Amino acid sequence: QVQVAESGGGLVQAGGSLRLSCTASGRPFNVYAMAWFRQPSGKERELVASKRWSNGNTYYATSVEGRFTISRADPRTNRVYLQMNSLKPDDTAVYFCAAQGVGSTNYNIWGQGTQVTVSS
Repeated sequence: QVQVAESGGGLVQAGGSLRLSCTASGRPFNVYAMAWFRQPSGKERELVASKRWSNGNTYYATSVEGRFTISRADPRTNRVYLQMNSLKPDDTAVYFCAAQGVGSTNYNIWGQGTQVTVSS
């Protein structure tokens, strides 16, 4: 069984930075892409950033482009980071990491989420 675990959330003042980390582990797993989603309280979950393993292509939501960076760790590991700079109170949410396996049509393995709170 493959599991995804996030870490690195916390409380930060507006303008500050945080780095989230996510690792997919368990049985051998061929990753197609990994992504970060977030869900503010009372709102729907939204895609923040994603990275495709095969060609390194990335996607960013308009609201975070230029402030957030998704990057892959050592290619020998299924680990991805989300560097978040210039944080705003609107970035407050539970952040989820998700993995999409090769042959899957969507992100089918999810972490438990980590809370990010940005104070004004």
